[in-house]
Parts: sequence; C-alpha cells; structure tokens
Amino acid sequence: MSNPFGVRPVVNASATLTALGGSLMPPPALKAMAQAASCFVDLPELHDRVGERLAALTRNEAACVTSGAAAAITLTVASCVGGPAQAFPAEAEVVMFTGQRNGYDYAARLTGARIVEIGPSIAELRAALARRPACVLWFAGAHYAAGALPIEDVLRVARELDPAVPVLVDAAAQIPPVSSLWHFTTGLGADAVIFSGGKGLRGPQASGLVLGRRWIVDRCRAHASPNQEIGRGMKVGKEELLALYAAVEWTLDQDEQALLAGYEQIVDRWLTGLRGIPGIIAERGYPSEAGQPHGRALVRLLPGSGWTRDGLVQALWDGDPRIAVGISGLPADTLALNPQTLEPGEDAIVLATLLRHLGAVG
Repeated sequence: MSNPFGVRPVVNASATLTALGGSLMPPPALKAMAQAASCFVDLPELHDRVGERLAALTRNEAACVTSGAAAAITLTVASCVGGPAQAFPAEAEVVMFTGQRNGYDYAARLTGARIVEIGPSIAELRAALARRPACVLWFAGAHYAAGALPIEDVLRVARELDPAVPVLVDAAAQIPPVSSLWHFTTGLGADAVIFSGGKGLRGPQASGLVLGRRWIVDRCRAHASPNQEIGRGMKVGKEELLALYAAVEWTLDQDEQALLAGYEQIVDRWLTGLRGIPGIIAERGYPSEAGQPHGRALVRLLPGSGWTRDGLVQALWDGDPRIAVGISGLPADTLALNPQTLEPGEDAIVLATLLRHLGAVG
C-alpha cells in the first residue's frame, strides 16, 4: 500500500486483532465500499434494505449493521433495558457469569445497567433471573467456557419464566464456523447474537452485526445513529453498510472446509520446519485463541534457546518485515503462530524469519 506516514505493514501471524486492523477485506467488499462512497443515499432506507438482505442470507428474523461488536453490545442491551426516548431505569440489571467478565462488558454498562455476576450453576442462574433482569449477556468461545454454563442451559432456564428473559450472545470472533451466523439464534433460540464485521467476516473493521429477533433489531436501530439516542456516536456509514453486506455474501460463498484445511496445512508446515530445532518445543494447539475450529502452532522456548519469549516477540516485531505473533492467554515461555490472518506465501516468511532468529539457518 502507499505509505506516506512511514508506518510499516505487518505480517499478521497473531489474530484478527483490532490493534492490527482486524482482517483484510476481499475485493467485493472493497468495491462495494468505493461504490457507496460515490453517492448520497437515504441512509435509514439503506439500513432497512441491507438489514433485510442480511437477515435472509443468515437465516435470521432480522439484522442490523453496527459500528463494531462493542457498539452492538450497547445497542442490544439498551434494547432490553428500555425503548428509545426513555430514561433507562436505574435498577436495570444484566446477568453475566463471573468467569465471563471481560474488557467488553463496559459496553453493557454504558446504559447504566448493573452487572449481576453469577457462578456456573443452575441455582444461581435461576435466582438471578427471578429478579427479572433486563437480559443475560453470554460470551461465546472456548476461552470463556470454563467459567459459565453452556448456552443451551442458559436458554432453557431463561425460557422457564413468563415472559422469558432475553438472552444475548456475543460471538464477535466466532467465525469460522460460518454456521455461527444462525446457530445461536435460529438453531438454539438466543434472542440476539453479535458479531464483529471486521474479523472472520472480513468486512470493514469499524462494523458489527446484530442478528436475531425483530423487536431487538428494531430497537437497536431506534437507539442508533442518525437518531439522537444512546447510539448517536456509534455511526454506521453507507460505506460500512454495503461493504459488510458484500463481505457476508462473499464469506457465505467460500468453501469453508477447504479454508480450514488450508489453515491446517500451514500449521503442519510450521511444525515440520521447527521440528528438531534445539531449545524449542513446537506443537499444534487447538482450537484457536478465540475458540475457532482450526489449529495454530505453539512454540515453547526452553532455556537453551537463548531467547525469552518477550525478547523473541519483540525481535520479530522490530524486523523487516514486521511480524506479529500471539501471546495472549499463553504461558510466559510460549508464543503462537496463527494461520487465519496470513496472505498466501506469508507463512513461509514467518517460518524463515523464526528459524533465522533461532540460529537454525545462516
């Protein structure tokens, strides 16, 4: 890319991280974004049309585009707490499992709602729901599973009440598999599911997607820009609307099994290339850091490697090309190589650079 600012591009062997730009948009999404930027439209009407098409594509009752997954949390929680042009009740509660509290739940608290923490037990869930909270907010992904009940149990208990307490699923990074687009809602019965538009869907980074029941989606739209409600600053432009639609359409057209097999081939090549290198242990990790159904290479640095993990990570970042690898949630001596965000041929660059740093090549 043209780079007048001197900011170096990154070979991303880490993940679809916001700090690295999310993901790379495919050509149809880039084309749609450029076309959208070339004319004026009635933006609410475009929201309606895109939402209708996205709902049909994803087998959902309704859909709307947001300015990212965190904005989608705020809007869906606001939809459960109260309607637009209303003061949110001070006593509103959002139920979450203690083990799923994370840096994104602030987006729920923007509404003024109080987070009610519970442990992974049916009894605690029933007691919390008996207080008639605004909703349950449940986070999908293997890294959240240990501290929470399965979503199937949450939905079953929430449906015991009349009316049922809405259950919202944050599945921001849970593509692949692409079936997540309908699994949690149409399949399991969650009231709404949230995705990042700029991760596995490969849409604009500043986009998100809410899928689910029409009353929630309609309220999300009412709470959001261009209306002067809690989501006024969470603006979605015509560019994001058309580009995300194109990205979803493109994603659904891909051969997901071939894509996942390609990821595994890259991991196999990494492990083969690192086999027998003194001072390291390289093995396959599964699933990915966000719980997606593909492997990654986990590289453990032993004392004989001559490196600390953080020192090697910094050396890869400072090199030419600049390479990002994963460390989140891993032991202090281990880094991860993720195939999901690489362009063709970049896996070989990652391996060659790593081998050079480890003294395995001249």
